[in-house]
Amino acid sequence: MADEGFERKLAAIFSADVEGYSRLMDDDEEATVRTLIAYRTAISDLVQQYRGHVVDSPGDNILAECKSVVDAVNCAVEIQRDLAERNAELPDNRKMRFRIGVNLGDVIDEDGRIYGDGVNIAARVESLAEAGGIYISGRAHDQVENKLGLEYEDLGKHEVKNISRPIQVYRVLSYPGAAAHRVVQAKEALGRRWRKIGFLAAAIVIVAVGIGIWQFYLRRPSVESASTEKATLPLPDDPSIAVLPFENLSGDPKQDYFSDGITEHIITSLSNIPNIFVIARNSTFTYKNRPVKVQQVAEELGVRYVLEGSVQRSDDRVRITVQLIDATTGYHLWAENYDRKLKDIFALQDEIAMKIMTELQVTLSGQDWARLSPMKTNNLNAYETFLKGAAHFSRRTEADSLKARKLAQESIALDPQYGAAYLLLGWTHLDDIWFQRTKDRAKSVQTAEQLARKAIEFSGHDATTHRFLASVFMVQKQYEKAIVEAQKAVESSPNSAGAHFVYGMVLNNVGRFEEAIPIFKKAIRLNPVTPISYLNNLAWAYTNVEQYEKAISLWNKAIKRNPDYLFGYTGLTIAYQWSGQEMKAREAAGEVLRIKPAFSISLVKKTMGYKNEGIDRRILQAYRSAGIPEHSYQKAAD
Repeated sequence: MADEGFERKLAAIFSADVEGYSRLMDDDEEATVRTLIAYRTAISDLVQQYRGHVVDSPGDNILAECKSVVDAVNCAVEIQRDLAERNAELPDNRKMRFRIGVNLGDVIDEDGRIYGDGVNIAARVESLAEAGGIYISGRAHDQVENKLGLEYEDLGKHEVKNISRPIQVYRVLSYPGAAAHRVVQAKEALGRRWRKIGFLAAAIVIVAVGIGIWQFYLRRPSVESASTEKATLPLPDDPSIAVLPFENLSGDPKQDYFSDGITEHIITSLSNIPNIFVIARNSTFTYKNRPVKVQQVAEELGVRYVLEGSVQRSDDRVRITVQLIDATTGYHLWAENYDRKLKDIFALQDEIAMKIMTELQVTLSGQDWARLSPMKTNNLNAYETFLKGAAHFSRRTEADSLKARKLAQESIALDPQYGAAYLLLGWTHLDDIWFQRTKDRAKSVQTAEQLARKAIEFSGHDATTHRFLASVFMVQKQYEKAIVEAQKAVESSPNSAGAHFVYGMVLNNVGRFEEAIPIFKKAIRLNPVTPISYLNNLAWAYTNVEQYEKAISLWNKAIKRNPDYLFGYTGLTIAYQWSGQEMKAREAAGEVLRIKPAFSISLVKKTMGYKNEGIDRRILQAYRSAGIPEHSYQKAAD
């Protein structure tokens, strides 16, 4: 049976990692990470020069694909030459030597990622190599044997882990005196005389480039710089940052919730601090599991700085690697590798957030420090259960919301004083109202408010509790309370797209449409890969100030993304009817009834939320004029 959705191909695979990486990290983590970043960038640059691209680079590993085995082996030789020159500048205990393996094999390509035996064999061949060495498989050797002027040592067949058949392996040797000097120890038969010549040639090269090596290698940009001309959005005045989803290096995709939770925690902490501009989770997570360049992220999201990282769990420990890049220059500002006990995860997340703000030269007050992450638990099982629930809730389907509710309840059972779990549970009850799943609206909103009070009782007030209470009071039509809570949410988290969005919704509902428009625009700028709900609510604000064309454009944009977006068609029905385009209003109403045949005036009345009842009456009349029935003609389900 064919692999549905996958592309199979023959590929030249290049795998590399650092020999003795754990020892280097144990000796000096910061120096090791700095060197690794510089060397990894050099490797990536050379891979591109040899018609290849880096597929993945977790930790100290690099996986690349080249157009041919000739390119891959040539590239490997040039990399080892380049790194040998760089290592010459370092003391013996700080030298970073890579092992490289090359294979030609069949792989599966899925959205730029490659899998299969072709990749596994390259990795196993690389694991056999010595520091600074290049090993290639028998299939790769067959392709390059007489094409590169290099020598090869036959190392015979090797049994390797998880590969059913023995693998023929060759060591690559560069001939003495060649431009690319020896990358591994040559055959003894070549003699000590040739080795001395090779060392002398290497020394001459090192002296020749010694003066310029710092300028050329260490000061050059680490990544291609972003172009302000290509940017889709202007840079904010404050330091601006996008935190990309941290890569899950556990090897188990089911552990994504953990790395995602750490990423979101850092984003939330940064959003709570004034004088910094932080892109929302919804936007940065669109890059999850996608091969993407830093400058592309910066240009698409309109930011100067990009943070990327990885997370690896092992028993009761967690290793987090992070690097902060100035996309406008291409330089790495800071990189760090943290290896801590899992119980220290909250402190570690706050430490990373604080370090970022230090690098961006954002001054923190005592009040700012307290804003970082008040909702914590000492029960790691409760925390992990909450993260799983939050991951489900973010998908916003009925099934996921119910799963999130179950996990929130489990988290509370594990730690009855964990405020974040109470809030998550409360959001699922509000979802029941918004998506019309509840049979008792009053009970659902009462339950949501009680859960908010529980969260505040155990964890105190913060931006998330204010935002939640604003939503509860809005549903209860307690508008003045809703405004107060929404304002507090924005004050507590001035860079939170969600806080601005809820504030805009409250202003809309109380009839302050002109004020709501810039608030919604700020939410959209903070969340530039804009959720459909943001477009919908801004469109309603425009409709109520009679800027119908802008509203219609936004709803059409939403419908283009989701042809069955009910709220897009209900909005168009009103905008067309109020602007005198009655035929188009009827067409839009027809789409409403296509998507939701039970839609009726009586159903709309239950969900209307404007403080000014005159607006509600005007909306209902517009629906009637466009052909929406007074009552549903569908027979109720048993």
